[in-house]
Amino acid sequence: MSAYPCLRILSLEDDPNDTELIQAALEAEGLACKMIRVDTQAAFRAYLEKGEIDLILADYTLPSFDGLSALRLAMSTLPEVPFIFVSGTLGEEVAIEALQIGATDYVLKTRLSRLAPSVLRALREASGRAERRQALKALRRSETFLAEAQRLSRTGSFGENLSTGEVYWSAETYRIFECDPAITPTVDLVISRTHPADRDRLHHVFEHASADQGDFDIEHRLIADDGSVKYVRVVARIVRGDEPEGLQIIGAVTDVTDAKRAEDALRRSEAYLADAQSLTRTGSWAYDVALGKGIHWSRENFRLLGFDPEGGVPPHEDFLQRIHPEDRENYIKIFDGAIAQQQPNLDFEYRVVLPSGETKHIHSVGHPVFDASGNFSEYVGTAVDVTEQHEARAALESAFQEIQALKDRLYKENIALREEIVRTSMFEEIVGESPALRTVLARVTKVAPTDSTVMITGETGTGKELIARAIHKRSRRAAGAFVSVNCAAIPASLISSELFGHEKGAFTGATQRRLGRFELAEGGTLFLDEIGELPPETQIALLRVLQEREFERVGGTKVITANVRVIAATNRDLQTAIDAGTFREDLYYRFNVFPIAMPALRERREDIPLLVEYFIDRYSSKTGKKIHSVEKSTLDRLKQYAWPGNIRELQNIVERSVILCESETFVVDESWLTGRFDPPDRTGPTLLKIPPSEEKKAIEAALADAQGRVSGPTGAAARLGIPASTLDSKIKALNINKHLFRTN
Repeated sequence: MSAYPCLRILSLEDDPNDTELIQAALEAEGLACKMIRVDTQAAFRAYLEKGEIDLILADYTLPSFDGLSALRLAMSTLPEVPFIFVSGTLGEEVAIEALQIGATDYVLKTRLSRLAPSVLRALREASGRAERRQALKALRRSETFLAEAQRLSRTGSFGENLSTGEVYWSAETYRIFECDPAITPTVDLVISRTHPADRDRLHHVFEHASADQGDFDIEHRLIADDGSVKYVRVVARIVRGDEPEGLQIIGAVTDVTDAKRAEDALRRSEAYLADAQSLTRTGSWAYDVALGKGIHWSRENFRLLGFDPEGGVPPHEDFLQRIHPEDRENYIKIFDGAIAQQQPNLDFEYRVVLPSGETKHIHSVGHPVFDASGNFSEYVGTAVDVTEQHEARAALESAFQEIQALKDRLYKENIALREEIVRTSMFEEIVGESPALRTVLARVTKVAPTDSTVMITGETGTGKELIARAIHKRSRRAAGAFVSVNCAAIPASLISSELFGHEKGAFTGATQRRLGRFELAEGGTLFLDEIGELPPETQIALLRVLQEREFERVGGTKVITANVRVIAATNRDLQTAIDAGTFREDLYYRFNVFPIAMPALRERREDIPLLVEYFIDRYSSKTGKKIHSVEKSTLDRLKQYAWPGNIRELQNIVERSVILCESETFVVDESWLTGRFDPPDRTGPTLLKIPPSEEKKAIEAALADAQGRVSGPTGAAARLGIPASTLDSKIKALNINKHLFRTN
């Protein structure tokens, strides 16, 4: 059976019949083969580039391609593949030239019986050449590897025949001894290169090895030509051959200068590290994961944790007992978790209790270490005594909290003071002597000393905030801040943040923590104007503050106690809002602890001359004008005007008139009074002219006349000359059931 299962043969032949004859001749000799016939240079080149062929059989003459050209192409592409010419005619000169170029053999087509032996011989020779090439290549590679390994490891080899004294050095040995490779190496050359202090010892070792035929391992120093010192390690053994003269010393010399210097540097570094650890109170440790115990502690680590270095690294269980009982469970959880998860950065703090009873705070960091195979083997890290830093940080945090509290308090006071200064008050003091105003001031005097919540109702511009400030100034909270919030002027989405504050990141745009108005008014009074405009969710939060005196910032979880008196005001009919479902009834009752109804300016006309005089004095001094009198017709018109905008409207008209006034007599342009006028001698029933003791009787009589109706042209409010909202407040305050006066 052939040693070649199936030969892949590339046949360069223009006659298919000849290719079939060649294949038949080979198979007849037991050579199975797969013939691939080509007849052009392009096809031949393509198969050569594929390289998947064992033999090339080529005709010498082709219509467009000759055999020698094919041979040269094959030698340049696949020189290891045998090339045999199979031709009808091949001259001797051509055959010789072909063999010189690289052809393995040539066979005439008339003698195909010689083809199989020629093919087998060619394959054997090709296999032999391939084996020799591989062996030579391996030898050269081995020599290269050995030389490179010696160079990289700075280890040279040497040998000495003890019988002949002949010495051999490798190239690296010459480099180590810094000698020219052309110099013949000798023992005396080695001795001469050795440091004088080491020569006797080295000479003794050589003599002992020669006499006793023993191995040796020695380190000594060499002196280079430039005077520098080099450290080498020489290891050798005696090798005995079959013959006495075959006794040899075989050894290696290694340049250990870097290692020696590194060792010295390491010793110095370890000394420096020990000093540094002692100075910084930092210990180092290593924990073997497989063994489940510590395998290394620095001396400083022993000192920090209160263990004796003479006893070695303590068992892990003993170390755990040294940890503070309150921190032990957490330490085990963190450390075991770091090992289980191969956590790259371990960083945490714990306390240890020393045998003396002293407690230390330890900051430990660590990271995993992997062996050469990539397996997790150890956890190493440091332990730092941070007791002093911890105590200093605690003291600093305490001081910072105190500073922050003072800062917040100052911030609150500054905000409140700034708002107080910049706020444009409707007027600086209460002006008027009418019975309606005296009734309001009497109620202010009674409620101010208490902490009761006050509800101020009245039309816009009647001076509700002024009354709120009067209550604050006469209360026990007068030294605290008076903070005013116009609920109608703040977007519904921001009212909660404005009242209760917010934490950083609570919503888009919340870049820092902000104190709310309740915190700014701590210890003082918070005035909520236009409460009828509050959104439902804010009403719920306000109800909690009024009930429980506590709240939370938007986006926060800390409960904040509110020591704030709340005064609310509105110009809306809250009862109508309650019926419409836009205002909570329970919140209304929380606000309406002590109601105060502000009379409209048309209900206190007798105060108009005083107010006009007050405003003229105020604005004339600002504009630098001197006004000594008021035109009588102007004053009559002002007293007859209905004042839908109340005192605020009066203030604006007086200011405008003062600015335009060009004489010492005050005059108002009639076109500015756009509302309705009432006759000055109006004698209809007005609640404002009735003594407080008679108010309930008058209201009940008006309700009876109006059949229980409060608002409207024929309602009780119109009959009494007061706003419907004011009458509603008085009805609730006097506990009058208006439904009793309704008739079918």
